[in-house]
Amino acid sequence: MRARTVRRVPSTAILFPGQGSQTPEMRETVSRERPDLLELAREVVGEDPFARVEDGTAFAQPAIFCASLAGWSALTRDGELDCEFLAGHSLGELGALVAAGCLRERDGLELVALRGRLMQEAGERAGDGGMVALLGAGAAERAGELAAAHGVSVANDNSPQQVVLSGARDRLPAVADSASEAGLRAMILPVTGAFHSPMMASAVPEFAAALAALELGEPRATVLSAVSAAPFEDVRGELVQALTMPVRWRETLLALRELGAERFVEVGPGRVLTGLAKRTLRDVELVSA
Repeated sequence: MRARTVRRVPSTAILFPGQGSQTPEMRETVSRERPDLLELAREVVGEDPFARVEDGTAFAQPAIFCASLAGWSALTRDGELDCEFLAGHSLGELGALVAAGCLRERDGLELVALRGRLMQEAGERAGDGGMVALLGAGAAERAGELAAAHGVSVANDNSPQQVVLSGARDRLPAVADSASEAGLRAMILPVTGAFHSPMMASAVPEFAAALAALELGEPRATVLSAVSAAPFEDVRGELVQALTMPVRWRETLLALRELGAERFVEVGPGRVLTGLAKRTLRDVELVSA
């Protein structure tokens, strides 16, 4: 009698993207998979956020959040997905917490809409903030040195070859020149503020108050914070910190791998996180749902 082969299911991490991952077809995905979520977005935002994705974070963040949850719904349509870990890049953390059952869906959408509005207002209030991407081999190693030399902050440590700095807009050309001298490519980004830096401090009080009023549930799987690159310990506190602290995405991916994740599934619009994982991890399975 032949022995039956038992197929081992790899430990799975679900990844929820952040701003910049929007695609032209994502509204159609939400309309098809979660028309109820499309209606809820109109109610919470006050209008259809998909129609104004390019008008700033106040619209882009709720639209991407809804598209990510629609992707999650499609992935789990035939039953609950067996995953051990979830993580999100910036606003994607809120999608991950909803999928894990820690946040109710409506609460998550209201938080995202508030977060997007507050970040946009903080950028407009400061008026002089911006971001510059450092690209190429050695970006992760050189970013801290370049940030310190020019008085800006590391905002997104995305992969070994991609790091984004935030700070006063008039300092960014000098950052770009120094990056070029160090053998890196630099690209000043078309954004309205110095996100994930101390220049977002004015967004903190109202966002913290909204989080304090919410009831949180116990997550069904381990959710990692991109602020600590470790499992969430203080959900409210770490979500607030994420407004002004860097997104440690490269370290988060490495932490997921260290915890045992072998399969990484991106559920949101675009393929941004799949690309970052490909540049950061070896010997893992990458899936864009």
